[in-house]
Amino acid sequence: MNKKQSVMGEKQRVRSKVAASTEEPLLSPQRAFVLQFYPETDVAHGRFVGRVEHVVSGQTARFDSLDVLVAFLGGVLSAVRAALLEEK
Repeated sequence: MNKKQSVMGEKQRVRSKVAASTEEPLLSPQRAFVLQFYPETDVAHGRFVGRVEHVVSGQTARFDSLDVLVAFLGGVLSAVRAALLEEK
């Protein structure tokens, strides 16, 4: 086994331990989003334009900057976290 395989194996073991120690899986659909970038997106110039959708709730938003995208993601993730805490 080479060094890269060893590091990758260790990362997988850590992920497995974390997943086993939490009730919600690491790749929960509650925290999944679909991003669609429009042709106007120009990463080299810091321009991000598109649409984002939360997989579980279906909430969508159009964005024309990273700030708008991050604000939407933050709002949805905060609501998801609050809902999960209420369930406990």
